[in-house]
Amino acid sequence: MAVTDFIAAIELGSTNITGIAGKKNADGSIQILAYANAPSSDCIKKGAIFNLDKTTQILVSVIQKLENDLQASIKKVYVGIGGQSIRSIRNNVTKQLGEDTKISQALIESLMENNREISLVDQEILGVEPQEYKVGNNLLTEPVGISADRIEGHYLNIIANHTLKARIAQCFKQTKYEIADYLLSPVVTANVVLTDSERRSGCALVDLGADTTTVSVYKNNILRHLAVIPLGSNNITKDICSLQIEEEDAEQLKLRYGCALTPPTEDEDQAHEQEYSIEGKCTVPAHKLEYIVEARVNEIISNVWNQIMVSDYGDKLMAGLVLTGGASNMPNIDEAFKQITKIEKIRIAKGCNIALDGAIQLPKNGTKNTLIGLLVEGKENCLKIDPRKGHQLDFINDLAEQEAEAKRKEAERLKAEEERRKAEEEAERIRKINEEKKRQEEERNRKRLEEYNIYVEEARLQLSKKKYKAALKEIENARRMHLAEKEEELNELEAKINKEKKENSWFDIFTKKVTNLSDEILKDN
Repeated sequence: MAVTDFIAAIELGSTNITGIAGKKNADGSIQILAYANAPSSDCIKKGAIFNLDKTTQILVSVIQKLENDLQASIKKVYVGIGGQSIRSIRNNVTKQLGEDTKISQALIESLMENNREISLVDQEILGVEPQEYKVGNNLLTEPVGISADRIEGHYLNIIANHTLKARIAQCFKQTKYEIADYLLSPVVTANVVLTDSERRSGCALVDLGADTTTVSVYKNNILRHLAVIPLGSNNITKDICSLQIEEEDAEQLKLRYGCALTPPTEDEDQAHEQEYSIEGKCTVPAHKLEYIVEARVNEIISNVWNQIMVSDYGDKLMAGLVLTGGASNMPNIDEAFKQITKIEKIRIAKGCNIALDGAIQLPKNGTKNTLIGLLVEGKENCLKIDPRKGHQLDFINDLAEQEAEAKRKEAERLKAEEERRKAEEEAERIRKINEEKKRQEEERNRKRLEEYNIYVEEARLQLSKKKYKAALKEIENARRMHLAEKEEELNELEAKINKEKKENSWFDIFTKKVTNLSDEILKDN
């Protein structure tokens, strides 16, 4: 019988492209309905697609295998994004507010939008992890409802080369399948591997993959740092090949005899003579293999530790380290980490914290945690419905359906209430801003008028002292106040000053004296 409700997900790994389909149960567990994989080393390197056509072929093959097991057609799949170009960068966004402004959800969202506008060269933001908000001298994770005149949002932006997502989209465009959503592989892995206590207390999740090693640092339930190191267990295999061994045999030697930290032996001579072999194929001195493996493991761990220190949380990881991924199965890998990082608390997560059921049993070796994380994160039914059949999808039982409907209505009510509250807060904020603008403008006008009156009084004083140049200077200063209603008064006063200046100039006084003398002479004659 064909399955009518399921979630499908694809992980684009450097070793395999893996597909899974499952159904979420009411108790929170997941029923695995289908699983398929195919080698991808000749088209994906370090998590990035380099051969589009080959990747497309493998994608179609894997999804078709899922469809055969499901006996149903798949419309869309959730796709995990990983790879060496992924990293995190920090960014702060500051906003000045009106005096005693209440912080709203709309304001928080606008800060997020401002954060997403940062300039990136050949990179794009894949996701944003809000850190804290600085309000006054306090760092808060939930600032909504608090009054402040300034807020500073701290963000962790997850970025990658702009071609990473674009190439995935190109591959799917050549298929009949859609992408339900892009999901960050390191984040979904952490969601199903880390406990609440580990996230809160602080830990570093180290995903030891084939081509890459991903480091995710958590503290206070927040992702603080993310980096992908372009080194993985395949590098160990390639190093072993330097002993003139075929890659296939080198991989077998690594899996069979590889040890992250070889215990010291009492008889060094005997240890030096010991050999490791693959029946009928190759034999290598034990000490050479041990040296090669440990050297590369130490390099990977040193790079991991460097990223943890770069995060500024190296001394705050109370829950220590959590190791997962295929390379976490190497013997003594935890001891090797302890030796370099000096962190004693180390947990190897071979499985996840989600209960799985169904006939399909996934290996618990740390390699499927990301795949399970993608499945858990998926929300939409991925079934392709035949319009000719027109059947309804039955996701859950009647009781669960009723509960979901009640939750939906409650969510709608809360949303409407929140929107009304936001609108009221926004209206109140705008009113306060307008009032403040009006008050500031009135204050500026008052100050200008005061200065104007001072300049005019000084001009009149200088006029009375017959200091016309100084009086006109004060008139000029008064005009700079830009009071249109006082322009006529200034013109009259300026005209008066100029008139008196002319009347009292030496030339006018001399002319008057000459005129008066002439009149007296004429009168005597």
